[in-house]
Amino acid sequence: MARLNVNGVVREVEAEPDTPLLWVLREQIGLTGTKYGCGIAQCGACTVHVDGAAVRACSVPLSSVEPGQKIVTIEGLAPGADHPVQKAWAELDVPQCGFCQPGMIMASAALLAQNPRPSEAQIRQEITNICRCGTYNRVLAGIKLAAERGQSG
Repeated sequence: MARLNVNGVVREVEAEPDTPLLWVLREQIGLTGTKYGCGIAQCGACTVHVDGAAVRACSVPLSSVEPGQKIVTIEGLAPGADHPVQKAWAELDVPQCGFCQPGMIMASAALLAQNPRPSEAQIRQEITNICRCGTYNRVLAGIKLAAERGQSG
């Protein structure tokens, strides 16, 4: 039995210690916004925040989540999907198919929380998520717009 703080709610889950956090979130807790893409921490579709840091949940074993750490998924990022990144995404029609977008949004939100005014070079260096549709220019524009508007939206 493990105790996790997910989106501000403490939950008890039963899973093997080596179960990836991704599967605990999706299968045990039912938060399916976090996506499975590659399973080897390369694509970023499974990005969530652990204590504010963007992590690839497919490569984080349940046993490595410390008691008291705060996990935030796309469902818990902002009530009403009103985070500045989410607003910019909607305004600029960033996603095409949308599969990778929860991970892109979570990675972008973590970047802006850490660096509210990143340069284009910093964005390109930090956002390593893969989009099979190739919407990278719109992702870049969305991050820039969210940065311009600030964390308060």
